[in-house]
Amino acid sequence: MKYSGIGGQAVLEGIMMKSGDDYATAVRKPDGTIVVEKDTYVSMTEKVKFFSLPFVRGIFSFADSMILGMRTLTWSAGFIEDDEGDEEPGRIEKWLTDRFGEKLESAVMTGVMIVSVFMAVAIFMVLPLLIANVFRMFITSDTVMAILEGCIRIGIFITYIKIISRMNDIKRTFMYHGSEHKSINCLEHGLELNVENVRRSSKEHKRCGTSFLLIVMVISILFFMVVRVDTIWLRIVSRIVLIPVIAGVSYEVLRLAGRSDSKIMDIISRPGMWMQGLTTKEPDDSMIEVAIAAVEAVFDWRAYLEENFPEQYPRGYFSRQQERQETGA
Repeated sequence: MKYSGIGGQAVLEGIMMKSGDDYATAVRKPDGTIVVEKDTYVSMTEKVKFFSLPFVRGIFSFADSMILGMRTLTWSAGFIEDDEGDEEPGRIEKWLTDRFGEKLESAVMTGVMIVSVFMAVAIFMVLPLLIANVFRMFITSDTVMAILEGCIRIGIFITYIKIISRMNDIKRTFMYHGSEHKSINCLEHGLELNVENVRRSSKEHKRCGTSFLLIVMVISILFFMVVRVDTIWLRIVSRIVLIPVIAGVSYEVLRLAGRSDSKIMDIISRPGMWMQGLTTKEPDDSMIEVAIAAVEAVFDWRAYLEENFPEQYPRGYFSRQQERQETGA
């Protein structure tokens, strides 16, 4: 495997792919056509040097992914058929649109992100602590309590994924997630980017956000084994305060795993790859075509293959191939 630097995420009926500062979102419209929007997004880690330091960059990279994710998700949602789409907006909605214009959408996105972060902290950090605290009357070891809390946290995450995966839109999003991984794996294992090669590539990838979340949960167990406080309120505060630290450490682990083929990193990555079985599903060919369209909008995969796999694709391989196709030779 050769690191490509390309990453992405699934959106509604489509995929966003990012390479450097360029990103493209490809969506399959209800009429069957593929529409692609290309834009740029400069990461906070590029804007501020301090934000790019190890163990700091993970926090801001996560924030970048949330901002860009909401932006592309909102754009893709505009193509989904809605039975109420032809109805006149209500008076309040019309007033808000006239009053605030584009600022309204930005405010709504910001509000959704704030609520999402708050809910995630409450459900995946505070709730496991409260549940585990019930067993404190039977368990005196802080180490055992930290492990129990971590297991409860992982259990809640798996249950949450299982529940939402029953929704049809989420099922299809998980299929697009699989096509995103498969297209990146196709390239990073030295295969030309076409439907057939992508289809037979793996739908699990080391740099996946699902793996990041699992690493966060495992790292949190180690942290909370060391950080010990007496009262339940201080424990809640410690869980919240340490989130950036845990995220920073987890990002470095994921980053190292995504760039390494060592046996040790393969072992570390394996649980996250297993967890991806919940969040990625095998896509159909139409979804793979969307992934390919997103990749080609921001990434010169032919130049990448010639540079990283010269034994298979000598320099000028694809230009000569194109010339032969044009001449019919």
